[in-house]
Amino acid sequence: MNHGSDVPIDELVRILALQDAGEDQYVGHNYHAPHGRIFGGQVLAQALAAATKTVEGDRPPHSFHGYFLRPGDPSVPIELAVERLRDGRSFSARRVQAVQHGKPILSMIASFQTPAQGLDHQAPMPEVPRPQDLPTFTERLAEAGHRPEDLGPLLRSQPFELRHVQSPLFFAPGPEKIAEQAVWIRPTAPLPPGPLLHAVVLAYVSDYTVLEPTLRAHGLAWTTPGMKTASLDHAMWFHRPVTFDDWFLFVEESPSASGARGLGLARIYSTDGTLVATVGQEGMFRVPQ
Repeated sequence: MNHGSDVPIDELVRILALQDAGEDQYVGHNYHAPHGRIFGGQVLAQALAAATKTVEGDRPPHSFHGYFLRPGDPSVPIELAVERLRDGRSFSARRVQAVQHGKPILSMIASFQTPAQGLDHQAPMPEVPRPQDLPTFTERLAEAGHRPEDLGPLLRSQPFELRHVQSPLFFAPGPEKIAEQAVWIRPTAPLPPGPLLHAVVLAYVSDYTVLEPTLRAHGLAWTTPGMKTASLDHAMWFHRPVTFDDWFLFVEESPSASGARGLGLARIYSTDGTLVATVGQEGMFRVPQ
C-alpha cells in the first residue's frame, strides 16, 4: 500500500458524495465490505456527510455521537434521513438515521458551529518516530512472513496508508501488553479540496485502529481464533480545521475494559503538532475462555 493513485481514493470520495432522494433524504452506496458487513467508518462518514448537506457551509461539524444498532448489509444501499433539530445563532444540530431493510443500522446526532474566537489550548503531541522513519505496511507484512494477498478486503485495497509506531496487530499480538499505541495514517492520494470533505474522510478513518489498544493490553490480535468484536458507539470532536493532505498521528489508549466491552480513545495530530480531533469508541470483545 504505497502512496499512489492506484488505490481507490476517488471511489471513497464518490460514495461519500451521496445521492439526493428527496427533502433531507439521501442514499449512500457501499465501499468495502469486510467479513460480509459494511465497515462502520463508512456509515459514520456517510451519516455525517448527509448532515452537512442540510447545514450552511460556514458551519463545519464540531462533534458527532453515533450508535451502531445493526450490522450493515453490503448488498443494498443505505438510506439516510436527516432531521433538523435546531439552527441557532452559532450552532446547528442534526439527527441522522441510517436505514436498511426498514430498520436503523446507525443513529447519530451531529453538531455544527460557526467559527469563533475564544480560549485555546491543547495537549501536546508526544515524541514518536516520524512516518518516514518507520517500516511501510508492506515491509511489516514481510517481516511477519505475510504478503498483501493474505489480508482481508478492507486492508488489501484501501485508500489509506498506515504506519504503526508499535507492531501492527493484524496477525499477531504485540510483544508487550500495553494499553496504548500510536499510528500514522494518510490518504494514499490527494483529496479534492474542501474542509467538509476532509472532515468526513477523517471520520471514516477514525474507525480503523481506535480499539486496538484494548487488544494490545490483553495480548490479542485481530485474528485471535474465536474472538468476536463489534463497534458499539462512536464519538468525535473536531477541535480545529481539518486538512487531510498529509500524515496524521493517532495517539490511542484504552483506559478501561469490562463487561465484554473495551473503550478506545484517540487524539489526532497533524504533522506540525496541531491537535485536530479527538475520538472515543466502545467496542464489544467476546474472547473464548
